[in-house]
Amino acid sequence: MTDRRKVQVFSAGCSACDAAIQTVKDLACPSCDVEILDMHDPTVAAQAKALGIHRVPAVVIDGQLASCCVAGAVDAAALQAMGLGQG
Repeated sequence: MTDRRKVQVFSAGCSACDAAIQTVKDLACPSCDVEILDMHDPTVAAQAKALGIHRVPAVVIDGQLASCCVAGAVDAAALQAMGLGQG
């Protein structure tokens, strides 16, 4: 049995967020559970703060903020290095 990978995309609905969501969806494999979270929801914003998210879009894989999301834009290679798309 393959372990499931939890992938969360924190989004504010902007065009950059939409592009990040599409990148994650394009890379995701059948064992990736992708969840899109709306930063306009106070509960989601609180969760983002707890994870150390200071900008959107941001991608969290299995509870870890992707390194590319700390200082720059969502990067497919960084997400793949964290296991996204590796079933």
